[in-house]
Amino acid sequence: MSRYRPPQPPSNHYITPSGHARLKEELDYLWRVKRPQVTQTVSEAAALGDRSENAEYIYGKKQLREIDRRVRYLRKRLDKLVVVDQLPSDINKVYFGAWIQLENEAGEAFTYRIVGPDEFDLKQGLISMDAPLARALLGKQLDDEVVVNTPEGEQTYWIINVWYPQQE
Repeated sequence: MSRYRPPQPPSNHYITPSGHARLKEELDYLWRVKRPQVTQTVSEAAALGDRSENAEYIYGKKQLREIDRRVRYLRKRLDKLVVVDQLPSDINKVYFGAWIQLENEAGEAFTYRIVGPDEFDLKQGLISMDAPLARALLGKQLDDEVVVNTPEGEQTYWIINVWYPQQE
């Protein structure tokens, strides 16, 4: 019996130029460097004989499947992505690619950048445009109040700064 997983909602196909370059680098690394290394390891392990109890062979084959799965995903995804490399007409409003500085009710400041779902990283302050906070921010401008429903309850933020990177 297989485990049912409901289909994921479709994600946006937008990406920044730097995010697109990172995905292409990952694909290139997996295909040109990592896969040949693992293939070599598997072929050496296979030459040792009995494959049914050969842990290196079994692990290597599993690693190859994971690499092939990721390569297949990246190739399909890179074909669909739309690189957003132009500034919006109104740079005082929050759109895709904007850096936003927010302040909450406690006076704490947060800085985020709205990016595509393939490149979000909270440690670097990159949030997906599909995230509830990003959806609430899109189209707003400086000094606007933004209310976001979170698991902890309603959170209120004020936009204290908006800027766009000039060139990536």
